[in-house]
Amino acid sequence: MTKLTLASANTIIGAAFAKAAELELKPLSVSVHDAGGHLLAFQKQDGSSNLRYEIAAGKAFGALAVGMGSRRLEVIARERPHFFTGLSGVSGGRVIPVAGGVLVRDAEGEIIGAVGVSGDTSDNDEAAAIAGIEASGFQADGG
Repeated sequence: MTKLTLASANTIIGAAFAKAAELELKPLSVSVHDAGGHLLAFQKQDGSSNLRYEIAAGKAFGALAVGMGSRRLEVIARERPHFFTGLSGVSGGRVIPVAGGVLVRDAEGEIIGAVGVSGDTSDNDEAAAIAGIEASGFQADGG
């Protein structure tokens, strides 16, 4: 199984910021985590508001916690609110169930990490995460 490295995490962040510039998005914060949920890299653009780290990290954490992108987790939160209440409780409220938390998969389809992006609309956050992941040569799975 391929591992995410600091170099690949920085590539993801740089490409996510490039996508944000291309789409003229609001300032983003990008959090990259390995398969165990450990932070590899985090950066925020100038003007990104406070709590963006917690939101971006929560999107990535949630994707890793359930093994699916946070777009799918958002659907589950609406369809099964009791499940999500329990998930939120056992995670200490760390799971953010909105698009923008994208799993990183290697060439074999194994989950090797997740990227969380926050700062613009959830759809735009997800687009930036996917652009970053694909630019690094990995597969993006937004759910």
